[in-house]
Amino acid sequence: MAGIGSAAIAEQLWRAIGAGDWSRARALMHDDYVQEWPQSGERIEGPDDALAIDRNFPGGVPAMRFRRTTGSGDLAVLEIELTYSDGSVYEGVSIVEVRDGKVARQIDYFAQPFEAPQWRSQWVRRMAR
Repeated sequence: MAGIGSAAIAEQLWRAIGAGDWSRARALMHDDYVQEWPQSGERIEGPDDALAIDRNFPGGVPAMRFRRTTGSGDLAVLEIELTYSDGSVYEGVSIVEVRDGKVARQIDYFAQPFEAPQWRSQWVRRMAR
């Protein structure tokens, strides 16, 4: 992975998971990999436990649409739209730290889209979803 930027490494990991390419995903994860989901208060320690969650995800891992991936140095940020097997859609942000050319730490936030309130419509522009 030498010479590949943190954003590319982070997105490659997400894409490998989305494709069910578990060996490729594992190769992109540092042995000391830690994933955190602050909204549910969960920490996953180690690539094997993280991949076990993905492999056993009810209905399969969500379909992913990458809105933006950016990075500098050892840090990358991904904005991702996730569509789950039940049809629900979540917007996700993943903050990824890369060490030794592999993903070492990942913090993920998820939120469902909601309708903007009318009271502030005069000051905003609608974004395409």
